[in-house]
Amino acid sequence: MQSAIRFILNGEDVTLGDFAPTETLLDHLRLTRRLTGTKEGCAEGDCGACTVLVGRLTEHGLRYEGVNACIRFLGSLHGTHVVTVEHLAARDGTLHPVQQAMVDCHGSQCGFCTPGFVMSLYGLWLSNDRPNRAEIEMALQGNLCRCTGYEPIVKAAEQVAENRPSALFDPLERDRTEIMAKLWAIRSKPDRIVVETPRVGHRQAGHHQAGRDEPGQNQAGGPDEPARTILPASIEDFAEILSENPDATIVAGATDVGLWVTKQMRRIDPVIFIGHLSDLQSITEDETGITIGAGVSYTNAFDLLSDEIPALGRLIERIGGQQVRNVGTIGGNIANGSPIGDTPPALIALGADLTLRSHSGRRTLPLESYFLAYGKQDRLPGEFVEKIFVPRPRDDAYYAVYKISKRRDEDISALCGAFHLTLDEEGKVETIRIAFGGMAGTPKRATHVEDALLGQTWSWGLIAAVRDLFDTDYQPLSDWRATAQYRSLTAKNLLTRFFLETAGAGQELVRFEMEEA
Repeated sequence: MQSAIRFILNGEDVTLGDFAPTETLLDHLRLTRRLTGTKEGCAEGDCGACTVLVGRLTEHGLRYEGVNACIRFLGSLHGTHVVTVEHLAARDGTLHPVQQAMVDCHGSQCGFCTPGFVMSLYGLWLSNDRPNRAEIEMALQGNLCRCTGYEPIVKAAEQVAENRPSALFDPLERDRTEIMAKLWAIRSKPDRIVVETPRVGHRQAGHHQAGRDEPGQNQAGGPDEPARTILPASIEDFAEILSENPDATIVAGATDVGLWVTKQMRRIDPVIFIGHLSDLQSITEDETGITIGAGVSYTNAFDLLSDEIPALGRLIERIGGQQVRNVGTIGGNIANGSPIGDTPPALIALGADLTLRSHSGRRTLPLESYFLAYGKQDRLPGEFVEKIFVPRPRDDAYYAVYKISKRRDEDISALCGAFHLTLDEEGKVETIRIAFGGMAGTPKRATHVEDALLGQTWSWGLIAAVRDLFDTDYQPLSDWRATAQYRSLTAKNLLTRFFLETAGAGQELVRFEMEEA
């Protein structure tokens, strides 16, 4: 067992054995390393001012991805290469082409957001020689600018792609072989890592185990016990650790848990980091469907899901920004049990199954059965989400997912609806599954609507007749995202939209007016 994590920061080998489970990469960079080019804006992974690149070894070699340093915990960095904006320019001060393009195209005014934009564009520059406009905009989804406007920044990306020098200084290309050798050396010792530190500071107050307890309950360890950061050596070791620490917080991408710390100051230790476990990183397919490991990020799942189930790919494109999708996981989105999580309704409509694992074995259940009530899931102490199986839709099936939010990109859903339909030879509804998030305390199917549709001719009259049954299936709440009335009307209208998109006939669109309260 080891008592320190190891990673590379720019060109420096780092060994850390004294840090809190809640210490973020951003705080470490700015406060300890004095690398202040990385900025703090929102502290919740939305603005991108804190964007850095994190390189990790994959089956395809060394891969760099943009991440939000503000919600990336230090404990998750073992065996990685962290690259900040200070590392881009040559030693003589010559700017990297990405930086120079921002200067040439006047892509910066106040400059606060600029380092984050540079790092996102650098990540794109490393992975895509000739990005088109849509790919550039996708790469910048997670970066906000309040004064420059995006057009000069997009032009900078286009310029650096069009005028890519054949020979140039690039720190990651120069040191790639050396960095890979160092990371392999770290990876070759897959021991359990436990870092213990004294409890200090107000950020250790309060505790919440996702999906089981209310904030402040079920605290593990007294004030005199050290706070623990744990990295399992393997998935088997993970199961053993969790059996001994059933109230530990499991962290994969920290896109949700990070905000528990930065916004709510919760105590989350002991923390078990699992983002490095290769057994949770696989995504495979066969003739029956797709199996997604709980540690597979949205980015790593995107290509396969887009090819096999295009509607899922389009949904993933709207989950957070690129930095969030690079580390956020489908398994974590499910495990946390949020009623507004985007992937659960989409997967429930497909009939997905969930496999839970513990030290004593595995069990599989329908995904829809996992969500019991608000904040309560069917997960026993010591169990964790291991994988998700998504059945492959029939070739003649209709499947659509609709995310409704105030902004198109990088926004939380007001509601998310998924529809999965098959028709028989006579045009009657053979199977139908409708699931919504944001309409109840859990992701939930519209069973009354489904029952009314089964066996009926898929027609405009049928849709008009069953719309009001949504009021039987759901009693949504009003909050800052949307009113209950808006959610109810939108759910009905999405059924109408799904019909119009599947019927293929030129129907007259009817505006359903909202009734006065």
